[in-house]
Amino acid sequence: MLGIRSLLPRVPVPGLRLPRTPSFPHFLPRISNRPLSLSGATPPRRTAIVTGAARGIGKAIALRLARDGYDITVNDVASQEKALSDTVSEINSLAGNRRAHGHIADVSSPEAVQDLVKSSVDNLGPLTTMVANAGIAQVKPLLDLTPADFQRMFEVNVMGVHYCYQAAAKQLIEQGTAGKLIGAASIVAFKPFPLMGHYSASKWAVRGLSQVYAMELAQHKITVNAYAPGIVDTNMWELIDEGLGKKAGGGKEKGDMMRMYSDRLIALGRTSVPEDVAKLVGFLASEDADYITGQTMVVDGGIMFT
Repeated sequence: MLGIRSLLPRVPVPGLRLPRTPSFPHFLPRISNRPLSLSGATPPRRTAIVTGAARGIGKAIALRLARDGYDITVNDVASQEKALSDTVSEINSLAGNRRAHGHIADVSSPEAVQDLVKSSVDNLGPLTTMVANAGIAQVKPLLDLTPADFQRMFEVNVMGVHYCYQAAAKQLIEQGTAGKLIGAASIVAFKPFPLMGHYSASKWAVRGLSQVYAMELAQHKITVNAYAPGIVDTNMWELIDEGLGKKAGGGKEKGDMMRMYSDRLIALGRTSVPEDVAKLVGFLASEDADYITGQTMVVDGGIMFT
């Protein structure tokens, strides 16, 4: 920057002395582009609820978030109480003074979900993230579906996600804090599978529901996203494998259909494991995803290309 002297003609003027004007860096404060150091400061505790977390993808998500610094409320239905207790113990044994709390609830009941959120807040503190992971599947042709089949699928997979989103969002708004809602979709939310029509429809609904929640909750600084797994080696896919095998006939053995679908469809050439999905959810639950909302992200090893 030019000083006053450089702007004046170099003509000597008798008796005139100009004061020395400091250059720019000397008379304005220096502003560093480095982040402020927070060494010694205690980071705020983050808490998450993960539904359907006794085993499979839900358990992997709960463990991943705990390792990422979350305290976790793990949830499942009463029939999974022993497995749920084991998950709680595993999280509590992790390094880093993590805390876990188990709570039995059926996500198809709005009152049960409200109690779940309250229990988490009472035991672990203010809520940060809700992972609506619980879901069911069934292999059955559309022409054979009963009203009860269709209703139960939507009660758990769609209404359950809605109840989790709704109760968690109300809690976050009451707290006056930003937060994250994350729901379980599937690759069938993009391309349905035959013999799984009502399951496919339920996951399309989760995808749309997550988009509308993202629109309505953005004003509260709450992001809403979903994850879409492919063929994952879990108990659920063992049931799907068995059902597809029966429909295919020809003496299919356990695992044959999963291997066939994996070999034919997955570009990366292997069946997914729950930890593959948990890594994506860990990202969506982190501050790195703060500017992402309304998205359903596929994690399938290369079945769907969006």
